[in-house]
Amino acid sequence: MTVTSKIIGNGYGAEWRRRCRSRSMIGAAITFAMFILAIAFGAGSFGAQAQKPQHQRSDKNVSLKSHSRDPLSPEAREMVELATGVVCKERIRDPKGSVPIDDMQARPSLPVRSPEAVAGAQRAQRLLPIARGMVVVSLRRLAKDYNFRNSKDGQTKLQRAIAHVEAVRNIRPDVDSRDNASVYLRNPRTIVFGTIFLAGLPSDEGIISVLAHELVHIADGDEDSLKLLFRAVGNRASSLTGMKVHDQRAEELTCDLVGTLAARSYVSSSPNYEPLPRRISRSLEHNCVDQDEGDDDHLSPRNTIRALLSLNPSLARELVYGR
Repeated sequence: MTVTSKIIGNGYGAEWRRRCRSRSMIGAAITFAMFILAIAFGAGSFGAQAQKPQHQRSDKNVSLKSHSRDPLSPEAREMVELATGVVCKERIRDPKGSVPIDDMQARPSLPVRSPEAVAGAQRAQRLLPIARGMVVVSLRRLAKDYNFRNSKDGQTKLQRAIAHVEAVRNIRPDVDSRDNASVYLRNPRTIVFGTIFLAGLPSDEGIISVLAHELVHIADGDEDSLKLLFRAVGNRASSLTGMKVHDQRAEELTCDLVGTLAARSYVSSSPNYEPLPRRISRSLEHNCVDQDEGDDDHLSPRNTIRALLSLNPSLARELVYGR
């Protein structure tokens, strides 16, 4: 989505998807029906694959290649499942554990001046400069890992994306946004947080992961500066998991990936006595839902966790082994 007046969000809330989805509700209903059928017939632990054909973008002669296209080994798949379990168990035990997004959606609206929303907005504003720096580092890392800098105009596009990130200055709490965070490309210096979302992410790590997600949307901008990076990450996730991660799904997953990388960097830069699995789980815990639904533009929340841990096996090992 690259129209400057259009809202770009992290896709964490069903209400946001209803307002902003560019594809038809019929297509989403078909996708969800296929998801249920796949479960009924014993689909693998990575969930249903989207059945609707994906629309290809216009860069027919440009592609990025990185890493092996082999799927996960049985051992790696088991590690991902174990790590996913750790994330959701930590959420329950952690006093600062994030509220699952389906739980957030069911909660009543929260006034901007409520103590929880005020505390969350202040935390987000305080952490925004840190998140900006960590997103820049993470984008450079991914650009190297996925050969983005070596693509046509890749270095120029990366620098443009970084400039967009560094220009973001403001956090704006919003009652109507409820359980979502979003950015408007007509105002790319501000990240809008729903007040329920601010209250539902009581940890620094949780807030940083969402800040980073939105900063990547801003980085891409209306020029599609990171389009080829999104495609490369999506192709890699597809080959590892067997899920279809293309087009908008690839963008959303890349934003989530940068969120986990930024949160992990924050944990390293601010050590304390909390267990390592607890701290790094906070960047993923909001996906520990009971109602695990995806759509054309987003993997389901729990499949998002699985895809992210498949892309980042070192994070999965840290969650399982605690080091």
